[in-house]
Amino acid sequence: MKKIHYLLIGAFVGVAIFIGYAVSGNDKTTNNENVAVATDTLRALADDVTTIRYFAAKMPENTSFAGEPVPLTDIEVRERLDRELTVNGYWHSNMIQNLKLASRWFPVIEPILKENGIPDDFKYLAIAESGLRNVISPSDAHGYWQFLKGTGLQYGLTINAEVDERYDMEKSTLAATKYLKDAYAKFGNWTLAGASYNAGMGAIEGAVNYQKEDAYYDLYLKEETSRYIFRALAYKIIFENTQKYGFFLTKDDLYNPLQYQTVKVDSTITDLADFAQKHNTNFKMLKYYNPWLRSTLLTVKKGETYQIRLPLSASVKTGGTQ
Repeated sequence: MKKIHYLLIGAFVGVAIFIGYAVSGNDKTTNNENVAVATDTLRALADDVTTIRYFAAKMPENTSFAGEPVPLTDIEVRERLDRELTVNGYWHSNMIQNLKLASRWFPVIEPILKENGIPDDFKYLAIAESGLRNVISPSDAHGYWQFLKGTGLQYGLTINAEVDERYDMEKSTLAATKYLKDAYAKFGNWTLAGASYNAGMGAIEGAVNYQKEDAYYDLYLKEETSRYIFRALAYKIIFENTQKYGFFLTKDDLYNPLQYQTVKVDSTITDLADFAQKHNTNFKMLKYYNPWLRSTLLTVKKGETYQIRLPLSASVKTGGTQ
């Protein structure tokens, strides 16, 4: 029994050292202070090996979103950010998955934002919206950027029973940049433009006019929108300081960008499973690389073309082969 007791103490000592390093969070915290925190934790654990202690997520001294400073001297603003750092920083499984997926999708999102004049920080909105996953919200918003059907159509996405470009990362990101440009032109700052992505331009305009405030951080908004930019900020802060917030992922842990080849399709495909087989792959992998394909066939009208992605191991044949 003593041997087991010592083994448990040893295990918790290791955890305590890890926690003492991971949660330091403040760039000005010295190594001596880190050691002191770890030492105090060790002493506590030595008295009770069943105890695990959690520490508050450390707030940054200053931060910004899309180049706009966050007024952390405002107690209400500070508490909103603290909430999102705590909730998202301690939702470990979700954050680890987000970090893995960001390694795949940020290289796709970042150049599209840059080419269209949208600040790089908006890539964190895609995490706040969907966790970089193709999901459906209770309000029937779809895809990585969570477009409602009407808004998606308005910003150039094809959405029908067979094709839904809300599920295409490149095309939906481009549509999101168009929306954000319109919102920025309307409100004159990026935080209100970002908030409108959640609430809609009409709701933000109404709040600005009624409350006579033109800054996101000074507006009283519905809870989801009041948390929205702060959730993106929490992701930004943690992503830029992963180890300080306790996330130690190696390169091997991350998901690589998808590697694929494309085939141009200019005629109807009556059976996508057969199409996949003829290209040396299967329906599962066809859907994996092309989640925007929403049916078992693809109707291609005269003059239309589609680019279908195939695994590099597939054999590429041009045209809409039946």
